[in-house]
Amino acid sequence: MLRKYLIDYSLDVIGGDIVSCEKHKWACRRFLRDIEREGTDAFPFIFDEDKALKFLKWMTYFKHRKGVLAGEFIDPHPIQQFIFANIYGWVHKDTGYRRFKYAYWQVGRKNAKSQSLACVASYESSAFGEPSAEIYCAATKTAQAKLVWKETQKMIEGCEDLNGKFKVAYGVIEHTKSDSTISVLSKEDRKEGDGFNPQCGIIDEYHAHQTAEVYDIIESGMVARTQPLMMIITTAGFELAHPCYSVEYNYISKILEPDNPIENDEYFVMVNELDKDDDIKDERNWEKANPIVCSYPEGVAHLRGKLQKALDVPEKMRNYLTKNMNRWVDQKDNGYMAMDKWRDCGTNTIPELAGQECFVGIDLSSKIDLTSASFEFFIDGKYVVLSHSFMPEDTLAEKRKTDKMPYDLWVKQGWITTTPGAIVDYRFIDAYIKYHEQGSETDETDETAVDPALAEAIAVVSRYAEQRGWIIKEICYDPYNATQFAQELDTDGYECVEIRQGVKTLSEPTKDFRNQVYAGNESP
Repeated sequence: MLRKYLIDYSLDVIGGDIVSCEKHKWACRRFLRDIEREGTDAFPFIFDEDKALKFLKWMTYFKHRKGVLAGEFIDPHPIQQFIFANIYGWVHKDTGYRRFKYAYWQVGRKNAKSQSLACVASYESSAFGEPSAEIYCAATKTAQAKLVWKETQKMIEGCEDLNGKFKVAYGVIEHTKSDSTISVLSKEDRKEGDGFNPQCGIIDEYHAHQTAEVYDIIESGMVARTQPLMMIITTAGFELAHPCYSVEYNYISKILEPDNPIENDEYFVMVNELDKDDDIKDERNWEKANPIVCSYPEGVAHLRGKLQKALDVPEKMRNYLTKNMNRWVDQKDNGYMAMDKWRDCGTNTIPELAGQECFVGIDLSSKIDLTSASFEFFIDGKYVVLSHSFMPEDTLAEKRKTDKMPYDLWVKQGWITTTPGAIVDYRFIDAYIKYHEQGSETDETDETAVDPALAEAIAVVSRYAEQRGWIIKEICYDPYNATQFAQELDTDGYECVEIRQGVKTLSEPTKDFRNQVYAGNESP
């Protein structure tokens, strides 16, 4: 009985009988919780064993194409059974439509990612039953997108039960009976999404995507489908600013975390990774990130050899941690700071700042780039740093494209304020700083008498009103681009300190800042 098997599997994971990371355990707790509330008004989904078994049976029609099991029929590994039984087994109690429209699986290399995605692609185009289904194997590069497409083609060609049911022509795999297709989609195709009607989007190695452009194209086209599926399988990566980490990984972690209020009943999540404090030399931990690789001796031997190389050649360690142990590692070799140390300093609880002294740092752009203002407090032995940036609204779209950063999202989230026109209006920054000063005349100023260019600035920073009362000791600035700005602040009674960009002035403070972060004394 599949339901009982999945319950027992979940209990074994949670109880430690199956070596698993924290997020794997959270996924199993989520499943058990869903089973307990199945079919209720608050949770209108039921687990349909027949639908789950149908997909798992589908996987057994195909053969392994590579590795020690090449030529043998696939026998889904327990982790595959858990993942795909969830994705295909949960349905709405009234409509019968699938529950999960999004699925994310992060796992180490050589853990049957392409094989699993190929099974999904062929199933969605035929056995799932959606007529004229469009399945897209997506990536930023055409060559990467073709990997899963090619795996799908070869697996179909090697399956005798499917002889004559599919045909391949002009880079498209077509299921003739349902008129469904499996195609490649990449950023290089320069598609905008018009005319797309995806039933299923398959994204392999999402960590390599610099933007969410391909993801967004697929997602926007799914609106006409009653039960679409966005399927992501990836390893961890080097670029923490890419959407896989900065958006997706952070979001799915919150979905899994038991005490986090964020829930999304349409999103299935599984993460297999080493936990934060795990010893990479302890082979017992490797299964956390490699549930399939560690299920056979050759796989363990492969990881052992990779680790030895990484220990002997430190330059290889970053790749080993990311690709084999599935840990997110910052891209930069010999970089200024390990970004996990910086993230560990983050907090959602800011101490009371009213009446506290602070130092302000201003970085003025050449008027078409980001301009930033930061406030630094020293409270109870720790530094509290708050920062805000400004950029001209007319250059927002272009900067988003060239820098490959979601500036528009950060504007909506309140991290960046756009100023009218094509250059940064420094009066906005001036208003922003004054609005935070204790006893500032801004508090008594009639907004109707304020320069119109400042009216919006005052509105933008109004959400910070409850934090007013800060005592500004100094305003530090780089004199480049800032002479007139500094003179205006001096006139307003601020003590301005010139900090030139150079080794003499910034070397020791920069080193000290890193030391404070590593000591856990920063709260960004």
